[in-house]
Amino acid sequence: MPTKTSRRAAVAASTPDTAPAVPRVKRDRTHYLYIAVIAAVALGIAVGLIWPDVAVELKPLGTGFVNLIKMMISPIIFCTIVLGIGSVRKAAKVGAVGGIALGYFLVMSLVALAIGLVVGNVLHPGDGLHLTDALKQTGHAQVDSKALGPVDFVLSVIPATFVSAFTQGEVLQTLLVALLAGFALQAMGPVGQPVLRGIEHLQRLVFRILAMVMWAAPIGAFGAIAAVTGSAGVNALKSLAVLMLGFYITCVLFVFVVLGAVLRIVAGVNVFSLCRYLAREFLLILSTSSSESALPRLIAKMEHLGVSKPVVGITVPTGYSFNLDGTMIYMTMASLYIADALGTPMSIGEQIPLLLFLLLASKGAAGVSGAGLATLAGGLQSHKPALVDGVGLIVGIDRFMSEARALTNFAGNAVATVLVGTWTKEIDKDRVQRVLAGELPFDESTLMDEGHGTVAEVPEPGDRELAKA
Repeated sequence: MPTKTSRRAAVAASTPDTAPAVPRVKRDRTHYLYIAVIAAVALGIAVGLIWPDVAVELKPLGTGFVNLIKMMISPIIFCTIVLGIGSVRKAAKVGAVGGIALGYFLVMSLVALAIGLVVGNVLHPGDGLHLTDALKQTGHAQVDSKALGPVDFVLSVIPATFVSAFTQGEVLQTLLVALLAGFALQAMGPVGQPVLRGIEHLQRLVFRILAMVMWAAPIGAFGAIAAVTGSAGVNALKSLAVLMLGFYITCVLFVFVVLGAVLRIVAGVNVFSLCRYLAREFLLILSTSSSESALPRLIAKMEHLGVSKPVVGITVPTGYSFNLDGTMIYMTMASLYIADALGTPMSIGEQIPLLLFLLLASKGAAGVSGAGLATLAGGLQSHKPALVDGVGLIVGIDRFMSEARALTNFAGNAVATVLVGTWTKEIDKDRVQRVLAGELPFDESTLMDEGHGTVAEVPEPGDRELAKA
């Protein structure tokens, strides 16, 4: 008979063969992609400064990449909202989310306007500039914008057909169709579950396509930055450096002081941690000068962070049209800059009505390419035509300022999603802390949170208590 010692030796010898293998951690190769984007931006700036004529011809590269991203926005918004609303038992919860979000957007837009007003009145960056006839013509050329009046804006939200909401790429039209489809599936109950499962599979397909498109980001970033640098050059920026610097500093203070304080007080989340979590999206916006390029990724990351599908599906797309904090600051400072440059500074009594008018006008131009400059020109033409001449002063640097506008708008919408989730109690705070700490990394290969992608009803508070019992 074998002794105890021999049996132990046999067990020990067999352990390495029978022990389960440690699962290999899936390596994230997408960090190479964003290193390539940084290198492409640097190369684009160099090409723009050395060969400006050649660089301007590279603009289609950037435009093509942004168009590829925009191609995916409508189906992603539709799938996200339909799944979010269709999986909620009570329609009143969706209405509460929308009401809270819109109320927050209005308040924060007024705060952004007020901050821009204070900084603009302190800096007076337009003093001492001279306006030429060529600049006047350039300013008036910007008035031909797509900004709509309040009534036309409301009517424009209704698509001509059910399908045209997707083909025209209008975010608010897609939002309306998705809301109707979501509420209809919600009313259908169990009968609508197969449709929801089909839409869930469609969402996975769309996000997989988006992950493939993202590999073209370095090419798009190179073309966009090279074209901007080549067309504007360094000399065109010198006289406007004060305005640009003041605007950038104001945006930074707004994000990290104002939004950071609100985020910490309400949700207990550190704004620096949130921005670090969204670092790749900020880089994408910086390289393409378009916050829309990061809209699909923001939806995916906010769901992964722990905010519920209904809150993400309603807050993010709506915020892209109504929560334009960076645009508010831009229009305030640009208006004061133009008034000072023309030698007709406005009093506080003149500034406030103009800025409130621009606040409304910006909603009508939401989603328009170059909306900040177009809205500014159209608003001035309607409210204070004498200032339209001065719009030409900032055309040369508008693209550079649009970087800060887009980054601030994006940060504002990310913060708004967390805040609305907190106020409606539709956020998993433990998961938020784990994600921001790096314990639950985001799956860059699919842009989906695979663990939370199944269609299921979101339990009501009472249901949660019964489950605990």
